[in-house]
Amino acid sequence: MLPDYHFHTIFSGDSETPVRAQLDRAAALGMKSLCVTDHHDYDVDSAIDFTLDINRYFETMIRLKEEYKNQLDLRIGIELGLQTHLKKYFKELLSSYPFDYVIGSTHFIGRKDPAYPVFFEGKKEEEAYLQYFQVTLDNVKQLDTYDTAGHLDYIIRYGPNKAEHYRYDSYRDIFDEILKAVIAHGKGIECNTAGFRKGIHQPNPGREIIKRYRELGGEIITIGSDAHIPEDLGADFQTAREILISCGFSYYTEFKQRKPEFRPL
Repeated sequence: MLPDYHFHTIFSGDSETPVRAQLDRAAALGMKSLCVTDHHDYDVDSAIDFTLDINRYFETMIRLKEEYKNQLDLRIGIELGLQTHLKKYFKELLSSYPFDYVIGSTHFIGRKDPAYPVFFEGKKEEEAYLQYFQVTLDNVKQLDTYDTAGHLDYIIRYGPNKAEHYRYDSYRDIFDEILKAVIAHGKGIECNTAGFRKGIHQPNPGREIIKRYRELGGEIITIGSDAHIPEDLGADFQTAREILISCGFSYYTEFKQRKPEFRPL
C-alpha cells in the first residue's frame, strides 16, 4: 500500500479524528510508512481555528512514532496555508521544528476561504478560478518554505459547478508558470485523491496538469488522500498509481528530514 502523505487528525481545526485512529487504519491497510500533515493556516479570517498547536503536536507525534515503530514509520509533516506576507514567519517556524515534510497549500484568497459560497459571490466562476490560480502562482514564486505544492486546483472542489466547465486548456498559460516556478525552486507537487470524493471525478491537480509537470521536468510527486476520517485514508490510491504511470512517472516520493526519497511505483 502506497504511503499517505496528506492526512489530518484532531490537531486540525476541521477534523475530530484521534491520531491513533488514523495510524491504526494505516497499519490495517498495509502501509509501511506515512506522514501526518495537520493544518496550520496562520493569520486568516476563518470561523474555524486552523492554527496548529505545534509544541503539543510534536510531543504527541514523537511519542506515537516510538509507540508504533514496529508497525509504521511515522513521519511528521505539516500543511502550511501559504500567504506571501508570512515569508519571514514561515522561515522562523520551520527552522524551529524538525519537520520531515511540508505541504504548501493555497487555502485563503484575500482572507476569504473559497470553500464557502460567499467567495464566489459577484464573480464569474472562471474569474474566481483564475484569481485562485494567480494567488497560487504568487505563493510558489515568492515562497520556498514548502516541499510540495498542495492540491494545485483545489478551488474547483467548491465552485458552483465544480469541474463541469473546468478545462485545463483554459488555464494552460498560468499553470505552466506555476509548474515552472515549482520546478525552479526544486519543489514538487502532490497527487491529492480527495477530488474523487468531492465530486469532481479527478485528483487535485488533474491528470493533464500532472502530465504537464512531468513534461516540464518535474520529478518530485507525493500521494495523499487529504483524509480527515480513517475511512478515507489511502482512498483511491490504486487509481493514483495508474494516473502517475500514465503521466510518465515510474516512482513516487516520500520525505524524511525535508529530503525527497524516490520509491518505485
